[in-house]
Amino acid sequence: MSAILRNKKLIIIIVLAGIVAAVAWYFLRPAGTPPGLAYGNGRLEATETAVATKVQGKLIEVYFREGADLKTGQIAAQLDDAQLKADIRAAEAAVEQAKEYAKVAREDVKSAQSQQQLASVTLRRTQELIKKGFISAAQLDKDVNTMRTANATLASARNRVIQADASIREAEARVDSLKSNLDDLTLRSPVDGRILYRLAEPGEVLSAGGRVFSILDLNDVYMYIYLSNLEAGSVELGSEARIILDAIPDNPIPCTVTYVSPRNQFTPKEVETRDEREKFMFRVKLQVNQDWLARNIDVAKSGMPGVGWVKTDPDAVWPANMQVK
Repeated sequence: MSAILRNKKLIIIIVLAGIVAAVAWYFLRPAGTPPGLAYGNGRLEATETAVATKVQGKLIEVYFREGADLKTGQIAAQLDDAQLKADIRAAEAAVEQAKEYAKVAREDVKSAQSQQQLASVTLRRTQELIKKGFISAAQLDKDVNTMRTANATLASARNRVIQADASIREAEARVDSLKSNLDDLTLRSPVDGRILYRLAEPGEVLSAGGRVFSILDLNDVYMYIYLSNLEAGSVELGSEARIILDAIPDNPIPCTVTYVSPRNQFTPKEVETRDEREKFMFRVKLQVNQDWLARNIDVAKSGMPGVGWVKTDPDAVWPANMQVK
């Protein structure tokens, strides 16, 4: 009789344990994927750009270290400009010299014009006098030659003015070119960004295109996730998305779907079954909203892991934990 009671108690304990386990599983089970949404794991990334030289030169100043934030156009480094400034002074002197030459050439034109006018008046008088028989034909020939010489001298003087003006333009263009190169010796940040690597130090001689900094563009932050064939096919370009970083799970990041790969990320076989096609994964790019970035520039850092969420149903509603605060 006691054995039967012990068995009944054991059965009751087992049943109660099963009920407790079922209730615990129901309330503590992981939340499933909300309807109309899909997700993929990824890391936050930012476009990497560079502060680099346009011309060859010696690096004399590097103003920042890794981790510094730079604004677009902010001076980041400086190449030696002493020789170039000397070349600019020489070019500016050449401009002044060309202007003086042009001034002299214009004075020569005025003088040649006076000589040409005098020769023209003399020739007309000679032509009138020879009609009356007061002078010989030899004087007429002399005055005609004088007129021809005056015309040639005037034409030559005018050509020298044209050449002088061209020399001025050429010298001024050289000054502008050198000044442009002078500006190129001051290295500025091309974007609002954060320095990832410092690649050169003062004293180094860099060739054209030599990198001084590698910078992360803080206005171009995104995450790539990978979705299955069926999920990626239901995602619309331009649709809303969310990123939830592991480090800040209570701060969903608003995003936009800007890219869905037209090709799967695995090499397909010649013969594919339906199951094989469903295993294909497609890359999807989630671009972080720039307004959010402007307010949280120190929150989201490149390399932080997290989960990216997209809508596979345009009418899907974001659950409470994915509502942007």
